[in-house]
Amino acid sequence: MRLGGPLFGDYSDPDRWVSTLREHGYSAAYYPLKDGAGEDQLRAYADAASKANIVIAEVGAWSNPMSPNKQTRLAALDKCTSALALADRIGARCCVNIAGSCGQQWDGPHPDNLTKATFDQIVEVVRAIIDAAQPTRTFYTLETMPWMYPDSPESYLDLIKAVDRKQFAVHLDPVNLVCSPRRFYGNGALIRECFAKLGPYIKSCHAKDISLAGQLTVHLDEVRPGLGGIDYHTFLQELSRIDGDTPLMLEHMKTEDDYRAGAAYIRSAAQEAGVQIQ
Repeated sequence: MRLGGPLFGDYSDPDRWVSTLREHGYSAAYYPLKDGAGEDQLRAYADAASKANIVIAEVGAWSNPMSPNKQTRLAALDKCTSALALADRIGARCCVNIAGSCGQQWDGPHPDNLTKATFDQIVEVVRAIIDAAQPTRTFYTLETMPWMYPDSPESYLDLIKAVDRKQFAVHLDPVNLVCSPRRFYGNGALIRECFAKLGPYIKSCHAKDISLAGQLTVHLDEVRPGLGGIDYHTFLQELSRIDGDTPLMLEHMKTEDDYRAGAAYIRSAAQEAGVQIQ
């Protein structure tokens, strides 16, 4: 497996980008450029990554192709298609988005998010994005989420079968699946189930943690790896059994020090679990 995370400071040229990644001990990276980067710049970063043995983990297509607003929905479809084509050109492991919400909050809960009609709409949206971009070496993926599909290993497997496209795959974020005390305390078993059912399809993973507060009603909060209840030994052991280039990407922390501490915890947990990080 490979470890990566967001970068701070100036990495406005490929050499500085590679140097910063190495300084952090990362062998995987988020797509580093802003929208509208030219082909020469794209090629320069892709070549630098290849020469430095760095995997570009994912190109984000963060948007809401399920929006009830037609203009928002169509813009999101265009963004997803363009991001997937971009990921294919630079050889990223995947293009990632969430399925999208039926409500105004693009990543929020809504009564219709987990209905059969919405499932069917997601299938059509994913097919349309893949068929329009026609990727050959990367994959379109949906990040697992607590209140929209895919919200479990079973629903993700159902989506894979229903979409029926070779270039549709899995982006796994176990923390996003922990949406109850039962899942919080049983997250090790949940992680094993994810890898048992989805392992061959997993192209990238997110790394963070989650804590359960002792106040009513249920309060679950994202925290830095090592400060919550995620069974990282199980997570890392399962991750080590699939494609060795699969990235584990730190996210949603506020400071560079937080990312360094999170990375240090993951490396320590990997050593305790008897697995190697490239």
